[in-house]
Amino acid sequence: MKLVHLIAAARPNFMKVAPLYHALAASGDFTPVLVHTGQHYDPNMSDAFFRDLGLPDPHHHLGVGSGSHAEQTGGVMIAYEKVAMAQRPDWLIVVGDVNSTAACAMVGAKLGIPTVHLEAGLRSRDVIVAVDGAPVRNSDELRDALLKHRIGDTIRLSVQRGEEKLEVQVVAGRHPQARNR
Repeated sequence: MKLVHLIAAARPNFMKVAPLYHALAASGDFTPVLVHTGQHYDPNMSDAFFRDLGLPDPHHHLGVGSGSHAEQTGGVMIAYEKVAMAQRPDWLIVVGDVNSTAACAMVGAKLGIPTVHLEAGLRSRDVIVAVDGAPVRNSDELRDALLKHRIGDTIRLSVQRGEEKLEVQVVAGRHPQARNR
């Protein structure tokens, strides 16, 4: 089994890590390990999200807390390096764009741990203009196009971001706590 460290630091990170954690745990091929850096250290900003997203308590809590960008980044690097050297994960997955993301990615790079950066989701003002090559003009057409897919299907989205047109592939899924419909 491959050991995978998933780094979570702030609310948006928790939401990105949750489906990945559940998929890795269910696969039988990976042992996902949650590392909470403590960048958001208030229970209302982290513990509640872990509970609501069906995540276990973090395997490692670095307890970094607040500080300047340099203090936070340095603190995370020092604390995470100790964890990474002790466990030597096969993969490191960082998400988002917070101080902890940069800090843990640098540690992974320096220790030779294959590192993946996940920046999931669309950004505000992105517009989905096509699903699987078929144009969508409004939210009803988007909903109808997405509902043609089953969980596990790969869906091609054409996204307009300002002047740039992007092609994105997503996999249809279900939140682990969703009710069957």
